[in-house]
Amino acid sequence: MGWSSWSVQSSNNPAYGTKWLTEANVKSAADSMAKNLRHAGYNQINLDAGWNANWNWEFRTDANGIPEADPERFPNGIESLARYVHSKGLKIGLYGGAGLQTAIYDKNAPILGTSCTTQDITVYPLVKTNMWGGDWKIDFTKPCAQAYFNSIAKRFAAWGIDFLKVDGVIAENVPDIKAWSKAIDQSGRKMWLTASAWPIPREAGEGLQPWANSVRVNTDVECYCNTVSTWTSSVDNRWEDLPKWLDVVRPNYWPDLDSMPINNNTGVGIQDGINETERQSVMTFWSMASSPLYVGGDLQNIDRRAVAILTNREVIAVDQAGVIPTRVTDGTLQIWKKRLPGGKLAVAVYNLGDTTADIPVSWNQLGIHGSKNVRDLVAHDNLGRANKSWTATAVPAHGSRLITLS
Repeated sequence: MGWSSWSVQSSNNPAYGTKWLTEANVKSAADSMAKNLRHAGYNQINLDAGWNANWNWEFRTDANGIPEADPERFPNGIESLARYVHSKGLKIGLYGGAGLQTAIYDKNAPILGTSCTTQDITVYPLVKTNMWGGDWKIDFTKPCAQAYFNSIAKRFAAWGIDFLKVDGVIAENVPDIKAWSKAIDQSGRKMWLTASAWPIPREAGEGLQPWANSVRVNTDVECYCNTVSTWTSSVDNRWEDLPKWLDVVRPNYWPDLDSMPINNNTGVGIQDGINETERQSVMTFWSMASSPLYVGGDLQNIDRRAVAILTNREVIAVDQAGVIPTRVTDGTLQIWKKRLPGGKLAVAVYNLGDTTADIPVSWNQLGIHGSKNVRDLVAHDNLGRANKSWTATAVPAHGSRLITLS
C-alpha cells in the first residue's frame, strides 16, 4: 500500500511529466501520505523510472555500473531521501529494468568483488532483450552476472531501500528476476520485488512465481494524456486482463493491477480523469483482487473524497485478507467473490456498461445456501437478511457494489 510516481511522470500535462520527479516533489508526496493515508496502512513511496536519469533521460551509474541518483533531481542523494521518508514512518522504493543497459555495457565497468567487468556478463553475440528491446541480454551461467546484481542490491540496502520494481520483463527475463531475488536475499535487507511490464506476458507467469512478490498482469493504467487516466485508457482493461492470471497468482505472488487513479478530481493539479463512481470501482476491484494498493497522482493535491475512498477500512480489509478472488460471471455485468478469513463471503458486482442496471446475485451462483446477513462495505451499512439471492439495484454505468454475506 502506497504511492507510485509514474502516474504523474507519464502525463503530458505541462506541470508534470518526467521532469516532475525531484527530491522536493517526492518529499511533498511523503508529507501528504504521512498526513492523509498512513493511518490506514499506506506507507510506500515508490520512485519510478528516471530517478537516476538527467533531464535528457540519460541514465547515471557510478564507476562500477551501479545506478546512482541524478544530482540535479536529487541533490542530497537517495540515502538522504530514504532517511527523510523513513522519518515519516514510511518506506521507499526504486525502479530498474530487465537486462543490462547498453551504456553500462559500453562503460565496461568493473564489477565489485570480482575480476569481471560488465562486458563479461552478456550473451554473445550480443542480443537485445526486455519489452523495449533496448538492453543487452545477460548470460546468467556466468558467475559474475549474479555478483553484479548482488552489488546493486547491497548498495540499495545500504541506502535503506524497501521496494524494487523491475520493468520490461518478458518470458526470457525470468532469470533476471531470479537474480534480483537472490541478490535481495543476500543484501541483508528485506525488499519487496515486483516484476513489471505492460503487461508481463502470461507465459512468464509460472517461471516468475518463485521469485517475485507481485506481477503486473495488465497494461499501464495511465492514459499518457493531460490526466492520470481515463476509463477506457486504461482502467477498464483490468476486468479483461486479471482473469488470465487467476490460475497462477497466489499469496506472496500477488496480481499487480498498477496504480489507482484515485487522488484528485477537484481544484489544482493533475486530475484523475475518471469520475467518482469509477474511482470507487477501482478501489473495489483492486481490493477484491488483493492487488497492492498504490495511489497514482500528485499527492500534494489529494482531495477529501479520494482520502475517504482510499481509507475505507472495511474495503481495505478485503484487499489485505490476502485471498485471490473468483470471477463468477463475465460480460458487461460481472460478479466476483472470495471467502474472507473468519468465514464471511465478499461479493462484488460491476456494471461495465454505459447505462444503469440492476445486478441480481443468486446463492446458487455463489455456491451457498440459507439466509444471510448482507453488509455494504462501501456505505458501512447493514442491509438486513437475504435468502437465496440479493440484487444490487440501480448500479450506475462503470459502477460497483461490495458486500459481505454472513
